[in-house]
Amino acid sequence: MLINGLLLLGEAAVYFGLMALLFRLRNRFGIALFMCVLGVMHFLETYLASVFYVALPFGVVSPGSTVLFSGKLIMLLLLYIKEDARIARQPIYGLLLGNALMIALGLLLRLHGLVDLPGGNKPDIAFIDEMGWLMVAGTTLLYVDAIALILLYERLGRRLRKHMFARVAIVACLVLSFDQLAFFMVLHFVAGAPFSALIGGWVAKMIAAGVYSAALVLYLRHFENTATQWPRGLADVFEVLTYREKYEALVEHASRDGLTGLMHRGRFEELARQAVEAGAKKRRQMSLLIVDVDHFKSINDRFGHAEGDRILKSIADMLRTTADAENQVFRIGGEEFAVVSPLPYVMARLLGEQIRQAALALKPRWGLEVTVSIGLASTSSSITTLAELFSAADACLYAAKAAGRNRLVGQHERRPDAEAADPEARAS
Repeated sequence: MLINGLLLLGEAAVYFGLMALLFRLRNRFGIALFMCVLGVMHFLETYLASVFYVALPFGVVSPGSTVLFSGKLIMLLLLYIKEDARIARQPIYGLLLGNALMIALGLLLRLHGLVDLPGGNKPDIAFIDEMGWLMVAGTTLLYVDAIALILLYERLGRRLRKHMFARVAIVACLVLSFDQLAFFMVLHFVAGAPFSALIGGWVAKMIAAGVYSAALVLYLRHFENTATQWPRGLADVFEVLTYREKYEALVEHASRDGLTGLMHRGRFEELARQAVEAGAKKRRQMSLLIVDVDHFKSINDRFGHAEGDRILKSIADMLRTTADAENQVFRIGGEEFAVVSPLPYVMARLLGEQIRQAALALKPRWGLEVTVSIGLASTSSSITTLAELFSAADACLYAAKAAGRNRLVGQHERRPDAEAADPEARAS
């Protein structure tokens, strides 16, 4: 069994090394060389997956699935990363159409009258039928796998852009897990693959995912510039879906405040309105906290705008940390932030107090406290729109400032005459 494992690792090293070399030479010989070799291996991969199994400590596995198919998925991901969806789709469509053509020709070949060969050798049409249908099934799955591969890779880029190995390995493990279950069912009914191959093959593919992911990351780091190119059109589902993901990434980046990285006022108007409307449909109370840095103008005047920017970044980081993933945080003005929360009023008030206390824990360079004033409002029978919610929270904010700052005022505590008590509150 140890020898089988070492041989599989050696086969994976040879496969990845040669395919990576051909990919590296694409600018000299053209990408078609790489694609043709990738396509030729498809027949051997399917044949081995149907009849060729070896024993490992955790079950029986096929080099066709473990080495060749897992490696092919990584090569398709490499195609997408360094080229684009237009290029990545070509070998998949070529394999799918080629296999369909093989079945069609196999059906026509049956119409021929055959001549007996010396020795009594006869063509095994049943073998062509079995392999043809297996290859069509495998390539159809490959089409689904490739779409999932690209979408998951793009989606994980938001969280794991700086962690390339984790990003590739997670994608490979998820897609190979799905493929193992789906293709095994085909193999079991067509070729009689044993159930012991299901678990053994899955474990082997998870190992292959880790090995190939590490190899891909090392190759990109040492032999390629890892910057990706953009899709060049919307010709099919690959480019439609990946274009949408890249478009969303661009919108996400453009919707961020350049200083703090928080979403800006434009996104607040859109996302907060959607949150309020969704809350109304679900009959769930939504809350809005407006957070304002106290005496910020004097900070800029005394210590300079660079120090003021540092404070704003610190406040933004604090808000991200204090508000959990259910809450959306925005910078809606110079020193003004907003937190849109699905919490009811009482819970949102606790969140607001946590934010106020967390601001006090910040330590500016000059040693003074940073304080914030917070206005809180929640939807109710009389507050049903974003405009009404914002107006109520805004009034509470100025009530907090008028009452001495460094405090939270909610809609249930605000005195109507609070703003009049400090007419300069709005200016500071």
